[in-house]
Parts: sequence; structure tokens; C-alpha cells
Amino acid sequence: MRIVVSEFMSLDGVVQAPGGPEEDTDGGFAHGGWSFPFFDEEVMGAAIDEAMGRTGALLFGRRTWQTMAAAWPERAGDPFADRMNAVPKYVVSRTLRDADLTWNNTTLIPGDEVVAAVRKLHETDGGDLMVMGSPTLVRTLLHEGLVDELRLMIEPVILGGGKTIFPGDGVQRTLALVSTVTSGTGVHVCTYRPVADG
Repeated sequence: MRIVVSEFMSLDGVVQAPGGPEEDTDGGFAHGGWSFPFFDEEVMGAAIDEAMGRTGALLFGRRTWQTMAAAWPERAGDPFADRMNAVPKYVVSRTLRDADLTWNNTTLIPGDEVVAAVRKLHETDGGDLMVMGSPTLVRTLLHEGLVDELRLMIEPVILGGGKTIFPGDGVQRTLALVSTVTSGTGVHVCTYRPVADG
């Protein structure tokens, strides 16, 4: 499975709480829902639909999974929601237990087993393994060289601080821009893939 990271991102690299004010207020973050004014159904919606069409499973960190699990099951009947609810899901957590996994088709990956478990998924067949949100998890995957593709929807807003997906380990990682399209709202939908060393 290819590991594909899909993120709504501000110009200053923030991915925290794009969906709503209560989504993630860690660190006093007060801009929750910042992504909504820039959503463009024609360009961004099409990119998300295309990505979901190639997705064989979803991988989440705990907080993002809990946000999604609280939202998508009640939207049954919408084709996108039905796909989200049906696709296999994995959640990485040190605190959740199997009894907490109320969103159907969810499998728990213990936090201390994440790298080994994701490497195993990476070696299996079955479409893309898509990661949405989940900045702590994405930083780990990037650090470990386990991301095959970054799909960034870079939005024309500066948030002045917040969670990012990029490791702060001082390692240079070169990417190739595979495709880019600009929405009518000024969002750059960019696809990047790592460049092999040497």
C-alpha cells in the first residue's frame, strides 16, 4: 500500500483544526475552522474524491480519528460518507482500547507499535493507505521515510502558529512536485513525492 498524506495547510505550514473551532484547541489555538472559507468544490472536492477512489484504508492518529468517528457515521446516505464509513480504518493510540472503537471497520494500532505496524501495512496490497490530519503521526511517518506521497491543499492564510506535520529533526528531505492545480479560492492543491537519494 502506498502511504499518502492528505492535509489542509496554511501558508505557514499549520494543519491544526481546519474543520471547526472545537476540533483541536491545544496550545490555545483559536483559529479552528480556518479552512472553510477557502473550500472549492470543483477543484478541492474533485481532488479529495479522486484520492478517496484510490484509498484502500485510512490511517489516523487518535484525535483525528475521534473527530471523524463523531462526524461521519451520522452522515450515512451521502456517497462520500458511505465510503468513509465502509473503508477499513486504523487508529494509532496509547489510550484507546478496542471497546472504544465505535466507528465500524476500525482496528487499533498501539502507539508503541506504530512504525512496525505501518511498515507491515506498507508491504501489503490494497490501494493507498491515506492519512488525514493526524500531525503527530505524520511527523513520525515522515521521520521514518514511510510517506510515498504528500497531497497538500495550501490555503492563502497565515495562522501565526499551530501544529505542523513536518519533523523538526534537522534532516533535509527533497520532494518532487508531481502535480499542482489552483482553485478559484486561491488554494494550491499540490502533490509531492519523495526523491530517492543518490
